[in-house]
Amino acid sequence: MKEINVTVIGSGSTYCPELVDGFIKARGSLKLRKITFMDIDERKREIVGGLCVRMLEKAGLDCETLLTDDLGAALTGADFVVTQIRVGKLPARHLDETIPLKYGLIGQETTGIGGFFKALRTVPVMRDICQKIEEICPDAWLINFTNPSGIITEFVLNHTNVKNIGLCNVPINMLDDTREICGDDSEITYVGLNHLSWITSVKKGGVDLLLEMIRTGFSPKVMENIRDDGFSLETLKAIRAIPSSYLQYFYCRAAKLEHLLADEKSRAQVCMEIEEELLRLYSDVNMNEKPALLDKRGGHKYSLAAVSLIDSIANDKGDAHVVNIKNGGTLPFMAPDDVVEISAAVGKDGAKPVPVPDIGNRHIETMMRAVKAYEKYAVETAMTGSDETAMNALLVHPLVGDWEKALGCFTEMKEAHREYLPQFRF
Repeated sequence: MKEINVTVIGSGSTYCPELVDGFIKARGSLKLRKITFMDIDERKREIVGGLCVRMLEKAGLDCETLLTDDLGAALTGADFVVTQIRVGKLPARHLDETIPLKYGLIGQETTGIGGFFKALRTVPVMRDICQKIEEICPDAWLINFTNPSGIITEFVLNHTNVKNIGLCNVPINMLDDTREICGDDSEITYVGLNHLSWITSVKKGGVDLLLEMIRTGFSPKVMENIRDDGFSLETLKAIRAIPSSYLQYFYCRAAKLEHLLADEKSRAQVCMEIEEELLRLYSDVNMNEKPALLDKRGGHKYSLAAVSLIDSIANDKGDAHVVNIKNGGTLPFMAPDDVVEISAAVGKDGAKPVPVPDIGNRHIETMMRAVKAYEKYAVETAMTGSDETAMNALLVHPLVGDWEKALGCFTEMKEAHREYLPQFRF
């Protein structure tokens, strides 16, 4: 059994008990020698960390635990580093979701101009974390859950020397929902970028079931944090693929904007309420398991995705996971250094892309190239603080595109997030 040291950066996240629950369930193949809970928010670090420690004790896991705000101490001896940070916390997310509405733009935490600013706040912090990893534990694997996961992974893999795999719970939910209908022996082709992805083929016995699934109206369950506007049958027939629920922001943007304008509370405000209730529950010293309310935060199967990936690396399993990694030559219509979300065989040397059949879908190819161009601009903006590059990013993004709206919104959001944007001049 492989023994590992794990460091969780952003351990004050109320998702953290989900991760610990995953390690408890994986005790048959992974032995935690030490788990470190690192967060700069003392209140959340102590409350959430306290529950996590009680969960480990209840499960009888004999491992060392450390709660700290010291990044250097947290990284010392780490084999795996899990990042799940939120720079500016939920109040910053609230701004990401509400300021764009003034300009007739969708406000969302991972895509559009809201996701853009989350990336701008996050990349400088991730750069500091990666520099410390390179100094203190250069052989450690960074498993990144921090959103926007695709852009963060794009930065880490192309601008640092850290061994990194980007992860999201959207793929595992989509694949499980599909297998629930078609059987565990289904061969599923999944391609895209993080939060811009599709199932392009579902084969069973050599027969592709995709078009029949579309005809009968199949779609994976919508993530808890997304209002379901659905995809019309005509949409699915036109794109010839099953999109992830995040594509609703692209295919149903008018409806999404209408709902966001009508909602009394932003998703961030809803999450603040859920988070405070979770922290209240976690504070009970008699609680020693994750509560059902945690599922309302939208992180369903997050622990399964993270722990199974770590298990595959630690025990050199070579099994398949959908992850965010460099394309290489896997998708011929994307550049080799583009970070894409595809299936890969995962072992001790990391993730090696599984060959993808020619998807023959110009719609998907065009969407991926356009949004990847935006992501490249976003990384460059986050590193340089260039207003000009920022505007190029927003003009390329399918959810923005309008100069006057983009400029007005960018100017207001830049000022609103000033304390988290050290790369910019003010």
